[in-house]
Amino acid sequence: MNSRRINSVGDSSTAISTSLPDDDEKDHEVNKDIEKSIVPPEGVPKTPDSTQPTILTDWDSPKDPDNPQNWTARKKAYHIMVPTILGFVVSLGTSVYPPSIEGISARFDISNEVGLIGLMTFVLGLAFGPVLGSPASEALGRRPVYLITIPLFGIFTMGAGLAKNIETVIICRFFAGMFGGPALAVGAGTNADLYPPESRVFTTSLFTLGPFFATGVGPVIGSYVDSRKGWRWVEWTLIFFILFGLVFSLFTKETYKKIILKKRAKARGTPLPPGPSGLAFVKHIMTVVGTRPIHMLATEPIVISFAIYVSFNFAVLFGFLASIPLIFTTVYGFTHAQSGLPFIAIAIGVIISIPTMSILDRIFYQKHHRRATQEGRKGIAPEYRLYGAMLGSLGLPISLFWFAWTSQSSVHWIVPIIGLIPFAWGNITVFISCVLYMVDTYMAANSASAMAANGLLRYIFGAVFPLFTIQMYNGMGFQWASSLLGFVTLILLPVPWVLFVYGKKIRERSGYETWKE
Repeated sequence: MNSRRINSVGDSSTAISTSLPDDDEKDHEVNKDIEKSIVPPEGVPKTPDSTQPTILTDWDSPKDPDNPQNWTARKKAYHIMVPTILGFVVSLGTSVYPPSIEGISARFDISNEVGLIGLMTFVLGLAFGPVLGSPASEALGRRPVYLITIPLFGIFTMGAGLAKNIETVIICRFFAGMFGGPALAVGAGTNADLYPPESRVFTTSLFTLGPFFATGVGPVIGSYVDSRKGWRWVEWTLIFFILFGLVFSLFTKETYKKIILKKRAKARGTPLPPGPSGLAFVKHIMTVVGTRPIHMLATEPIVISFAIYVSFNFAVLFGFLASIPLIFTTVYGFTHAQSGLPFIAIAIGVIISIPTMSILDRIFYQKHHRRATQEGRKGIAPEYRLYGAMLGSLGLPISLFWFAWTSQSSVHWIVPIIGLIPFAWGNITVFISCVLYMVDTYMAANSASAMAANGLLRYIFGAVFPLFTIQMYNGMGFQWASSLLGFVTLILLPVPWVLFVYGKKIRERSGYETWKE
């Protein structure tokens, strides 16, 4: 692996819905230099053959029981279920809200468009997840981030439910999203702590399942609760889920290597290599989650292309939160309580993606990985992660055209609902492949920044798109509005295919350190 024009500042502990590779090798090299120059503090035991202190830089052995990757399968499964469930709960805050907009609008005498701002501010709040989660995770570890931010997420959700005016709803929804976001960001680091890269396809799919599955069941829950209890009870229902997620996460252990070794060093009375602190630490975090993602979004073809592709798919999914209830109440006469039922198709499509990604991984990626191991090569090209995206890219336009031209009274309502399944399936398979591909391409040093760039654009699209979805569907007509979305996904379809063919050449021209054979 070579380094090109821009040197990395360091790895981050978080990314947006991704899994970061281990940074053991890089840390080991840095620690060698530190060991040569550090002065032994008083009382620290010396090694037998040196006057230098024993510095704790790595696990005691490959089978170290404190290494999360050596935990039992049951213990690791519990710890990956924590961010999965919290990801579901946080994302439920997005999808459960739209059915209550009419009730909120009637209560505060505002238009539905103004009521939708509560959805927009929540999604924008989620974008601040890495800004909060990354420094907190590096300084405190994964576990404290979960146990501190989720209660704050619940408090501001309660504030929205108790609101006496729309301004309070909008502000509380923003802060609820901001404190819910770190669970989405830091959970990806937990996944990387627990599993090596070659074993992360299933766990990445599972971790990603939570937020996408919430989009499928949230409108169902929101529409029935709102129709029976009113809009405030939608927020109370979300609080019940938050409490469940919080209780479920109480028994987690720390999984972040640097924090585990730091605690071990204190117990043994040995020093750890100094890391960035004060202004250096702030600069490091701002680089990883601030300036570097913007630069990559402007200069890296891989980051740009996947950011646009995934962000548009994400925006269409969020647009469905407004358009699907409109179509099925207008065309098929669904009641308000029934208007969320079509989203069950989204949940089904999301679930189908899990076996799809596992099968593709077993047939393609693992086959090449075994061959590389036998030949003594370290790792395989990131492009082998793109099979899911190539397959999923076909489902997106097919689904949108299917949904567009069957959403009419002459066609039974079940037909357009079934047509939503390939969209959800294609959307999540593209996203999972994007995550795995970005992580393998930019490795520990820059993958967090690459996915932060993706998340930035994704959440901006997701926040803005629902604001004009209803106007677009009313203005263009239901068939042509959905068809327009289908045409855009058709234009973007070649993205993973082009990267699969030309990815190596693009990586070689990157201004950042990327995977090299």
